Formats: sequence, structure tokens, C-alpha cells
Amino acid sequence: MSLKWYVIKTYSGHENKVKANLEKMVQLKNLGSRVGQVNIPTIKVAEMRAGKKRVVEKKFMPGYILAELDMDDDLQFLIGKLPSVSGFVGSPEPQPLTEEEIKNLMNTEDSVEEEQPIARILFQVGETVKIVDGPFANFAGVVDEIMPDKGRLRVKVEIFGQSTPVELDYLQVAANEG
Repeated sequence: MSLKWYVIKTYSGHENKVKANLEKMVQLKNLGSRVGQVNIPTIKVAEMRAGKKRVVEKKFMPGYILAELDMDDDLQFLIGKLPSVSGFVGSPEPQPLTEEEIKNLMNTEDSVEEEQPIARILFQVGETVKIVDGPFANFAGVVDEIMPDKGRLRVKVEIFGQSTPVELDYLQVAANEG
């Protein structure tokens, strides 16, 4: 009897509910030896809200949770009958994740916590962007330089007929779609 990682498919947005129901079932049916860790894969992302930069956790695999299971037909049936569960990856016969897949998923989670949060949008030099926050909000400009180590951009903005370089946070600009 060994625990292996499996991917449980859930309704999108119901991951926390499924995790809670699974943990409750493990306690009620005394399955602690057959169910190990249950993880909802998340990643830290920087966002701008109300003019403030915040780091939030986002699900990077919506609709899926990872569970360490000693799988058999009975356990598969019990988990499959939980509310908001639509099955397992590899159905009808669930397939455990390979060591490499587990390492990649766990490294993604660990490395993100140690490093700076990942900026949600990446830009290119020469791209036209719209400034959405700060004193230059609603101005358009052209990306002149990207500073990924700082999470900032240098954008040339046309002010009073002159091109002026302005240094902005990634979150203060948006791709100009129009």
C-alpha cells in the first residue's frame, strides 16, 4: 500500500468545497492511512486594486485538485460520489502522476513562494500600452524598456507634444487593445 498522487476533476470554482468534503469524508470513514495530502495548485500573482499593489493567490489549474491516495475501486467510488467531483484524470481508470509531473507541479508551487510574484501581463519593447493607474492614467505610450527584475517598464508618453519617459510598475499599464 503506497500513496500516489492523482488528479481529481472538479467543477470550476468548487475546488475548496471538494477539498473540504474530501477531508471530512476521510475523518468520518477513518481513511487517514489511505488519503495523504490534498492540494489545490495555486500561484502567487501581483495585482493592482484601488491603486494598491497586492499579491494574491490564484488557482493555476482551475477545476483540478491533487490528492495523495492509496487508490482502489472503493476509494475511487467514494471520491467520485462527492458533490462537485466529475471524476479523475485518466478515467475510467485513474492514472497516478509520474515522479516528473509531481516534481514540476511542486517546484512551481515552491519556487513562486520564494521569488517575486509573477506579473500577470508581459510586454514587448515597441508595444503601445495604456496607463491605467497613477498620475498618467488614461494616457497611451510606447514601451521603451522592460525591467523584469524590478517588475517595471519605461514607457514613452506624449506630454505637451514631447515624448517623455515614465517609469511604471507592470500593474499600472494594460495592453492597448483598440
